[in-house]
Amino acid sequence: MAKRQTPEARTYHHGDLRHALVEEGLQRARAGGLDAVTMREVTRAVGVSPNAAYRHFADRRDLIRAVAAEAQLALARAIRARIDAAPSGLSPADAAVERLRRIGLAYIGFARSERGWFTLAFAVQDEQPSAGIVTLDDEVVPPFQLLLDALDAMRDTGALDPERRPHAEWACWAAVHGFAEIAVHGPLQWQPEPVIDALAAAVVEAAITGARGAPAPAPER
Repeated sequence: MAKRQTPEARTYHHGDLRHALVEEGLQRARAGGLDAVTMREVTRAVGVSPNAAYRHFADRRDLIRAVAAEAQLALARAIRARIDAAPSGLSPADAAVERLRRIGLAYIGFARSERGWFTLAFAVQDEQPSAGIVTLDDEVVPPFQLLLDALDAMRDTGALDPERRPHAEWACWAAVHGFAEIAVHGPLQWQPEPVIDALAAAVVEAAITGARGAPAPAPER
């Protein structure tokens, strides 16, 4: 007589359980951030035992890494959508600057609208990546790659002096991420939306100006 399959065996096969656990973790993170993603609660919601999850994840941290990777992809999609909505007809240099501007605004917008995912997105990363690069599982995380590409495009189109390109991503990210944290968890969280929008735009412009540096003085006539 054939062995009767358990509901778990019938439902999850060929890696489906891993996907289900990550999706459940993602939904819990969306509502409650990092602390909401636990093996016990995720497996209970999916309907399997914790032991079943350990076939796919070594521990809770391993699960969180997988969920964080999905949160990073969600952030990258939000950034790309904002970039894709940029006006046409700009010069290559202006388009490159506009891309950086939209990355900053999209980053802050994502932090404000998806607080749980934003909190989780960069909660884990590789501990010994290549110098100056943010990676997860030996891959540059997508939002950071978009920032690198935007700054490279500015350099290549003449919008950014090549001498100012090294490490410019850290100055830009620090400014935008810092503001996002203040807007989400700090004193700005109680301000009206239009106030935060205006301040976010000002911070992004300051970051762009800081990365590009003061323009050279006009030659004397």
